[in-house]
Amino acid sequence: MSESSHGSPLEWLVHLESLCLKHASGLPQREENDDEWVGIGFRLGDLRLVAPLGEVAEILTPPGLSRVPRTKAWVCGIANVRGNLLPIMDLQGYLHDRPASINRRSRVLVVSHGGVYSGLVVDAVLGLRHFRPEQRCEDLPGSDARIQRYMTHGFRTGSEHWGVFSMFSLAETPEFLQAAV
Repeated sequence: MSESSHGSPLEWLVHLESLCLKHASGLPQREENDDEWVGIGFRLGDLRLVAPLGEVAEILTPPGLSRVPRTKAWVCGIANVRGNLLPIMDLQGYLHDRPASINRRSRVLVVSHGGVYSGLVVDAVLGLRHFRPEQRCEDLPGSDARIQRYMTHGFRTGSEHWGVFSMFSLAETPEFLQAAV
């Protein structure tokens, strides 16, 4: 390398950088689809449900609980989550009057809406789910009117039928807010 062909060492580095940028290929990019609907998939019994991404504040493993006396059977208790008291509710127990069996796959979906800050125990979280507009359907999975009142619509992907479960709608329901016996 002669100094006369590219001038100073700084000019040589600038020349090398321009060659690298000229021949570099870009990183693969995921195509963004603005029409895509994204939510948090979860299982409640045999139902596959999905909550709008903006309605789930947090996902937790079931924390240690303190029982709360004189509450309905679907109130699991209260937990201290990073210094905040979080009431934990059994969503299966609330909707179907039968308690969920909490195991290693169980998770707590936290909803924070209109002054309601609560955790909902679900059987499992199935990760982020992406749906295209043509997968949307108006028919709802399952036949239980008690859970369907919180569903806005559904999505079909192959053989799977997902119901869109509104956490905000649940948090606004007077029956859900009345947890005392």
